[in-house]
Amino acid sequence: MNDHGSDAGLPGLNVSAPEQALPVAELPERRLMECPAEYLADSELLALVMPRQSPEIALASARRMLAELGGLPGLYRAGVAGLAQYQGIGPTGARLIHAALSLATRLNRTPGRERMRLEAPGDVAAFMRPVFFQKEKEEFHVLLLDPRHNLIRDECVTIGLADRSQIHAREVFRSAIRENACRVILCHNHPSGDPMPSPQDIECTRGLVGAGKLIGIDVIDHIIVGERTPTRPVFWLSFREANLLFPAP
Repeated sequence: MNDHGSDAGLPGLNVSAPEQALPVAELPERRLMECPAEYLADSELLALVMPRQSPEIALASARRMLAELGGLPGLYRAGVAGLAQYQGIGPTGARLIHAALSLATRLNRTPGRERMRLEAPGDVAAFMRPVFFQKEKEEFHVLLLDPRHNLIRDECVTIGLADRSQIHAREVFRSAIRENACRVILCHNHPSGDPMPSPQDIECTRGLVGAGKLIGIDVIDHIIVGERTPTRPVFWLSFREANLLFPAP
């Protein structure tokens, strides 16, 4: 195994200090204190769990790792052994990073999720992001809500079905009727990372909104979850906020 105290033979992380220090307001530590974690980029959050080094070097290293490994899913798949090969990380840092990612994947199994209150689109996206983490196929979920917007259950309706026209209202609303849910939120992921809806997504949503009105169950939103990028800081799209939530004529 390579000697992690040496730069020789390790993957290409150039950890030489940037020419200019980050302004205090842009330091990941400061940003996490002043705004919710969802507003920080993946690289900023990753820099916070890396071995102690200057913020500039940690952030540059985090960006490089995410780019080389293919984002958070690739970072997770690299495992402790793969992460430990990176300059400045080593076994200790690799364990910290992998443990943080592993905790995130367990959020959807944490007791108490069923009584979470879901109202704002960003809350729904943050809630579902761990569910879709590392998923290479599209999954279509329906979140069943009570009158106070408390989650009754998250149910996966389909997996790997790109043709939204094949999603039937009976599959979406069957559990909602059984659980006496008065409203639902639709949610699916785009493994490509781009949360913009396709024409099929819009057509499917319009049909489900209309079907819900007929049986007395409101579809209050449809959230598409993608990935955050440097040019796309918001990783999700809300049909309601985009004025796309209306029934078919």
